[in-house]
Amino acid sequence: MTDSPTARPSRRNLLFTAALLLVTSCTTVSNTSVEPVAGAQSFDILIDNGLIVDGSGSAPYVGDVAIRDDRIVAVSSEISGSAKRVIDARGLAVAPGFINMLSWAADALIADGAGESDIRQGVTLEVFGEGTSDAPISDKMAQTDESRQGDIRYPITWRSLDQYFDAMETRGIAPNIATFVGATTVRINELGYADVDPDAAQLDRMRALVREAMDDGAMGVGSSLIYAPASYAETPELIALATESARCGGMYISHMRNESDMVLEAIDELIEIAEKSGGPAEIYHLKQAGRDNWGKLDAIIAKVEAARAKGLRITADMYTYTAGSTGLDAAMPTWVQEGGYEQWKTRLQDPATRKRVLAEMRGKPVGWESLYYHAGPEKMMLVGFKNDQLKPLTGKTLAEVAAMRGTSAEDTAIDLVIEDGSRVQVVYFLMDEANVARQAALPWMSFGSDAAALAPRGVFLKSSTHPRAYGNFARLLGKYVREEKRATLADAVRRLTSMPAANLGLKDRGSLATGAFADIVIFDPATIADTATYAEPQQFAVGMHHVLVNGEPVLSDGKMTGARPGRAVRGPGWNNCPPL
Repeated sequence: MTDSPTARPSRRNLLFTAALLLVTSCTTVSNTSVEPVAGAQSFDILIDNGLIVDGSGSAPYVGDVAIRDDRIVAVSSEISGSAKRVIDARGLAVAPGFINMLSWAADALIADGAGESDIRQGVTLEVFGEGTSDAPISDKMAQTDESRQGDIRYPITWRSLDQYFDAMETRGIAPNIATFVGATTVRINELGYADVDPDAAQLDRMRALVREAMDDGAMGVGSSLIYAPASYAETPELIALATESARCGGMYISHMRNESDMVLEAIDELIEIAEKSGGPAEIYHLKQAGRDNWGKLDAIIAKVEAARAKGLRITADMYTYTAGSTGLDAAMPTWVQEGGYEQWKTRLQDPATRKRVLAEMRGKPVGWESLYYHAGPEKMMLVGFKNDQLKPLTGKTLAEVAAMRGTSAEDTAIDLVIEDGSRVQVVYFLMDEANVARQAALPWMSFGSDAAALAPRGVFLKSSTHPRAYGNFARLLGKYVREEKRATLADAVRRLTSMPAANLGLKDRGSLATGAFADIVIFDPATIADTATYAEPQQFAVGMHHVLVNGEPVLSDGKMTGARPGRAVRGPGWNNCPPL
């Protein structure tokens, strides 16, 4: 980056640049799609001579982007004028900031507002809310949540979503944030952790909580139906909450009730919820878990595309890896977890209950989804403990720990939950690479890391993680676009930007267009890549040169600037929900 208003690079070698990008991204390049902007003007930042990948999916072209304050004020093949800063983007792609449709960065941003592992991949909007959300919560819920905190500890001072957004902006964050209101959070507010159905009055209060969150700026309702107590919710309850969200312009998004043996039936439920609620719906982290289910992708695609052909707005997102990550709660039946962690632990310490749980873990699951069954202890890597005495086990498989202890894998899993005071974080190897690659090219597929935004320092070194926390988006652009040519650069950028923005109902994010917020990334399509591995996950991606959030650089020439311009991005219902 240069500070001189006159230091604008020559347009020599543009044909070389275009040819290079054509080879590396399999994208048709145009240098004549946008007319020059005539007349000298003054800008805060001028991005000069880059390959403009505007988020629409149309052919890229070599051009400029001008920024004043927090907005894009011009995008053209050539812009005349001066600027306080000029970014030389020759040989680099210029695109809208990427949207992480499934982020768990909330706690990490409280510990360190940089969000560095995602910023270094171009993420400028982190979207929370898979099942649980930071608000709305009661005093009792806040107290419980504080008691269950792990490495990152902080007081929960907010209760409403509006208060949460204000707290995060005041703290200072580099990326923008948004959230769905968690269906589980709404349920706990009214029903606690019990396996019960709401009566009419309780359901009305749950709907009111959704409406209040939507009016505060939630993007819709998010569910996570394999986990207790979310798994206790019946379809009509979910339809009622999604209907309230849809009335405010929101969408329903779900970690479906099953992603393995009953994945097709789970998609049917999601489609039913969309149809009866009147709103769009998205499948969180679409997958086919377990080798026995790898052959179901054709049927999954057919279901989604048939619903879309009927006019239903059904989409999906994914992470670009063959392993997922969640807790040991996904290895045990949900009935034993009723009432929350403390009651789960107490039941596991009862010999008769433990015997029943062991039997269910060792058999094919009936009525619940067992990632233990589909992965097996040899393909379950332990990556996150709350108890410092157990942290030396980080990186070992459940099978290895069982062998060390001389106990069965099932007994070891139960013991670890009891000893750790948490569900223990696990990487489960479940999916087929051919399916992952094929999904990455689907036109209705966006992307989410399903992870926090971290850095290899401080509190983040107390636990390990999944490599998707450091590489999900760079892996898409490096492996699946450049190397395997599963998608063009223009289409991949569309599905990282304008498509998820449209799904969320955002009209001024996700595109390089005049008037849009200046969330912009500048990267090298020839070198962008993930470097994180399962053995060494805490390694930054490479190839991202500049990232701007609301017009302010947070990454400049590959270095973090320390700026914290991130804001709460609120959904279409913000201060606009119709009355109940």
